[in-house]
Amino acid sequence: MGEVLQPPKAAEAEMTLLLDTSVIIDALRRRRGRREWLRSLVDEGHRLACCGISVAEVYSGMHLDETEITWNIVGSLEYVHISREAARHAGEMRTEWSRKGRTLGLADAIIATVALDFDLTLATDNRKDFPMPQLRFVELPTA
Repeated sequence: MGEVLQPPKAAEAEMTLLLDTSVIIDALRRRRGRREWLRSLVDEGHRLACCGISVAEVYSGMHLDETEITWNIVGSLEYVHISREAARHAGEMRTEWSRKGRTLGLADAIIATVALDFDLTLATDNRKDFPMPQLRFVELPTA
């Protein structure tokens, strides 16, 4: 799998993290210290981003009492557009991995393509879903 990066330190160069759905949901629901961790990254000058797949997944699982906080958190993230080229790349990636005997979910292929095409570091709890060796991951806090 891809390169695993430790959480950035304030003295390190700024990076942009593409947040997978699980990380956004943990921040919404105040799980595993994720909201505080994300806030500390922003305070250190790092950027947080999402794409349409994660937005749709977050809203599809949103509890009725989470409407405002969901809007606040998702709305605070940079939005990375899924271009026609990225969609094509994701489809090709699924085909390539299928030929290797590995089935990729379409949503995961699109998220991976966005991370690769925009040179973003992926923040996800589900590394097993992203076997692409060229992806970069950030180590997530667990508590």
